[in-house]
Amino acid sequence: MQQPVHILGVPLDHGAGRRGVGMGPSALRVGGLHRALTLLGCTVSDWGDLDIAAPETLVPGDNTARYLALIATVCEQVCRQVVEVLANDGLPLVIGGDHSLAIGTLAGIATHLRKRHGAAAAPPGLIWFDAHCDSNTPQSSPSGNIHGMPLACLLGNGPDALTGVGFAGAKLDAARCVLVGVRDIDDEERRLVKASGLRVFTIAEIDKRGMAAVMDEALAIACAKSSMLHVSFDVDALDPDVAPGTGTTKPGGLTYREAHLALEMVADCGRMSSMDMVEVNPTLDLHNRTAELAVELIASALGKRIL
Repeated sequence: MQQPVHILGVPLDHGAGRRGVGMGPSALRVGGLHRALTLLGCTVSDWGDLDIAAPETLVPGDNTARYLALIATVCEQVCRQVVEVLANDGLPLVIGGDHSLAIGTLAGIATHLRKRHGAAAAPPGLIWFDAHCDSNTPQSSPSGNIHGMPLACLLGNGPDALTGVGFAGAKLDAARCVLVGVRDIDDEERRLVKASGLRVFTIAEIDKRGMAAVMDEALAIACAKSSMLHVSFDVDALDPDVAPGTGTTKPGGLTYREAHLALEMVADCGRMSSMDMVEVNPTLDLHNRTAELAVELIASALGKRIL
């Protein structure tokens, strides 16, 4: 691994329904993140964590999009950091924190592409591992938790404060985005996802076809006509038997080996230019095992092999 890896910690749990994921960046570091990257031969630069006010010190605001103003501010900060890393040919590894931070990561990537290639630049390709589609809007969300809305915002459907991070409007093209591992979708969200054009590989399709076939197709879609590939991995994509430390567990998720195979195939394609690892909640974990698995998966995505 020759490209420098820059760790950006985002201790954000305002977008989630319960506290704890804000401690995720520390759990990943305690789980051996630096050592794993160093053993791969990566040059590692750790930017530390953003300074984010605790939810208890703030007013949540509108219940349809709780903590909107703070989350938008954090995403703008993440966006600027990602732009700086990419401008210096580094690989941003954003560790969270809840999944709303991905609005900032992908806004940063899209902003970088615009700066380099102009407003007509092709958007990045995306593979989003998750038990959920994260495609709600404030009008459809049953909870008002923004970690259920980032994909909708990145496609241009959401509050202006979030769709305007980096620049106004969509940061992604649905035709170059795939979701992997989905098994829990809200009723109204299901309609929105079908209308969006997103390619969703449910856990049932993975069961039928196998992870290798699914990832072959996912990579073909995400890499088509895209100069950059972003991987966003929510640990609730994994089965809670192997990853108990997250706030929205759903039985029947990806197995240990399915997840590793998927990210090994990402590494084999040689196109990944950035990554998020999110939703590790050490307050719900057992001896930091979910954080340690998350570190292993990051290593697989960056090229670790069995032989």
